[in-house]
Amino acid sequence: MATVLAYTSPALGHLFPMVPLLLELRDRGHDVHVRTLASAVDDVRALGLAAQPVDPRIAQIVHPDWEATNPRAALQVAVRTFGGRAALDGPDLTAAVAEVRPDVVVVDINAWGASLAAEAWGGPWVCFSPYTPPISSAGTPPFGPGLAPLPGLRGRLRDGVVRPIVMGAAERVMRPTMNALRRGYGQSPLRTADEFFGRAPMIVTTAEPLEYPHPDWAGRVHLVGALPWEPPAPTPAWVEAIEGPVALVTTSSEYQADEQLVRTAFAALADQPWTVVATMPAGVGDVGPLPANARLVDFVPHSALLDRAVVAVTHGGMGATQKALARGIPVCVVPFGRDQLEVAARVVHAEAGTSLAVKKLSPVALRGAVRAAVGCVEGARRVAEGFRRAGGAPAAADVVEGLVNRAPSSPTA
Repeated sequence: MATVLAYTSPALGHLFPMVPLLLELRDRGHDVHVRTLASAVDDVRALGLAAQPVDPRIAQIVHPDWEATNPRAALQVAVRTFGGRAALDGPDLTAAVAEVRPDVVVVDINAWGASLAAEAWGGPWVCFSPYTPPISSAGTPPFGPGLAPLPGLRGRLRDGVVRPIVMGAAERVMRPTMNALRRGYGQSPLRTADEFFGRAPMIVTTAEPLEYPHPDWAGRVHLVGALPWEPPAPTPAWVEAIEGPVALVTTSSEYQADEQLVRTAFAALADQPWTVVATMPAGVGDVGPLPANARLVDFVPHSALLDRAVVAVTHGGMGATQKALARGIPVCVVPFGRDQLEVAARVVHAEAGTSLAVKKLSPVALRGAVRAAVGCVEGARRVAEGFRRAGGAPAAADVVEGLVNRAPSSPTA
């Protein structure tokens, strides 16, 4: 039996996909300890896992990317946010390691300081990413702008020109912050994002055919398929009372000013033969009057609605998008930022749904995009089968156990 320490960034959208892995490890007899946001500690403990909150100051550093006016500004905001948190989550993980004395550590990809602390610890550790990481790969467009793969010579030429522009800009923003943090741990400087994200094996919660092929990732990046999870909760009576099909509308669990999606969806789908349910876990905002067929909530278990859904209209968060696709339900993605342009491009590439740019978002345009998405059931079902073939939580747990089995001995502090 091994002692496992898992550390998450302060976002439910990062904790929830990790839970199936942690439960699989628990069921295999391992002693699992979790450090996560304070509001989720009781839910994690109820699962039979040892849980403590991360340093409360970490969650106070919000990610205000909605204030950015262009992709470079959004990247600067992200680096400032994750870098600011890193000054806290690194020491926080170091203290947790001293207390728990783990055999292996699992670190959220967005907990930059914790990953540096895990590296400095010297024992086996793995990065956990609930979204496609920005690691370069042959035949794949550079991460960020949501470009579709382009085969052949034209694609190689395009990607060869675009990659240094996109990733070079990202690395110039990231490098000073990351290397300053690394110096604090006595670690050598890094030049590229690939070097930073390639310091440890990585578990990623997606798989082909939603994800592009990455044969050069084999052995270091493990695609395990979607790991959908939500806290156990009874199905509300109003959900049980819904007659007919549902259209689920989701927004981000970490606020990004995406109220516009809910407002437009209600207007676009008011005349459709569906009950339109919108969830706003980051806080219910002002979305205007609700049509007769609409319902607005901060949270309801998505599984209860997806049992009845014919389509999901999502902001492009990987968790919400893959929850629908894992059930073979097509999606219409309206990406607002972060990794969401990449998610939208993959949905279209897999023929599992449609995408609509925020700048084109209107009731008429969204209605057409949603109707087109409803016709993508076959592609959504192919994605669901791909997720199943990837192995899910058991495959992820195999990666963690493999690290323990290969380690000669783990540091104790």
